[in-house]
Formats: sequence, structure tokens, C-alpha cells
Amino acid sequence: MSPPSRRLQTKPVITCLKTFLISYSLIFWFTGVILLAVGVWGKVSLEDYFTLASEESTNAPYVLIGTGAIIVIFGLFGCFATCRGSPWMLKLYAMFLTLVFLAELVAGISGFIFRHEIKAKIGVAFENAMQNYNSTDAIGTAVDGIQMTLHCCGAKNYTDWKDTAYFKVMGIPASCCKDNTKCSPETLKDLDLAGKEVYTTGCFALVTTVMEDNLGIIAGISFGIAFFQLIGIFLSCCLSRYITNNQYEMV
Repeated sequence: MSPPSRRLQTKPVITCLKTFLISYSLIFWFTGVILLAVGVWGKVSLEDYFTLASEESTNAPYVLIGTGAIIVIFGLFGCFATCRGSPWMLKLYAMFLTLVFLAELVAGISGFIFRHEIKAKIGVAFENAMQNYNSTDAIGTAVDGIQMTLHCCGAKNYTDWKDTAYFKVMGIPASCCKDNTKCSPETLKDLDLAGKEVYTTGCFALVTTVMEDNLGIIAGISFGIAFFQLIGIFLSCCLSRYITNNQYEMV
């Protein structure tokens, strides 16, 4: 049993650790809420992008929703474990944060290493979608959604449509038009005339340019979020050790 004087000296340390860990857990919980919201928003608003990327219905929004829900649950668990002062709960919380850290680190490194392959696959997917475009199926709807949302046309530029089967019959899709009232069928079938009425920037070129221009920022944020878990792991382990070694009972 620890001497009373030592326990009195330890109590402020544990109280301080509790405060920091609860604050951290609340922030961690909030990130889960954000992921959950992004997943729901992506399912509702960005289904076109996910559909195009996989050429079929994708589970990406559900992954975000599931991940966000788990983080929300464990964020609350971290607050409960801290208030309860249970060493085994704190160790379990630290183990979960370690798994999250490793998963984020592996995902970030893999995304950076294979970024060119990922970019190439997205480009191929968009070109294939253009070749099979008919404006009525899921892929056609996805292409239209992307072109209207990003104000772009084609993969590299609007002239990419001239090599598609759809162009030979209908011309450039109406989703490329800046103003639908000025895009007649005859205009869309003539590249020279269409060039004045449609978006000239390619969708794939636009997305990749933005990604490459902000690659450093994206990487910094990703790794910053991953290493943020180390703070929680450190606080959880320290608090668990202090409680165990000093036989501190939370009131």
C-alpha cells in the first residue's frame, strides 16, 4: 500500500491525466461524428463518383459510416473508462487506438506509394465510362453528375467525346453544357461550335491537378490525424499505470 503522502502527491497527476484524456476522447469522438456525417453525405450526394470509380455500386460510403460509428462508440468508451478509472478499460482503449493508428498509417502509406496506379485506374474507369455512355444507366448518370458538378467535360478535354459511339449519334452529352438553352443538338454534334458552349476542361485532368497541387497538404493532414492517436495511447497507458501502481480509487 502506498504511503498517504505519496498518494496525495499522485492524485493531482492522475486528475491532470484524466482531464487531458477526457478532452482527447471528446475530440476523438468528434472525428467519428465527422466521418459518420461524411459517409452519409457521400452516400446521398456522391454516389455518382463512387459508382464511376468501381463501375458498380460501392461500399465506400458504408465503410465511412461504419468506421465513424465505431470511433464514436470507442470515443464514448474512452470517456467512460477515464471517469471510471478502470485500468483494464484504459488498456483496451489504448489497444483500440493502436489499431486505428496502424490502420491509418498503412492506408496513408499505401495511398501515397500507389497514387499513380490509383490515378491511372480512375482515368481508365472514366474513359471506359465514356465509351459505354448512353445517358440512361448508372454509369451514364455518374458521368453526367461529375461533369455538371465539376463543370468539366471529357477526360482530358471535351474533344475526347469525338471517339465515342455516343458522339456519332448524339454528339457531346448535354451535361457538358454551360447553358443548356444554348446547346442545340446540332451544336453538340459539331466540335468547333460545341467548344464555345461546353466546358473545355477535362474532368480527370481537373481532379488530378487539384490532387497533385495539394498532395503535400493531404499527406500532412492524413499523417497528422494518424499520429494524433499516439497522444491517446500515451495518456491511456500512463493513467492506467498510475492507477495500478498507486492503487488509486476514483470516487
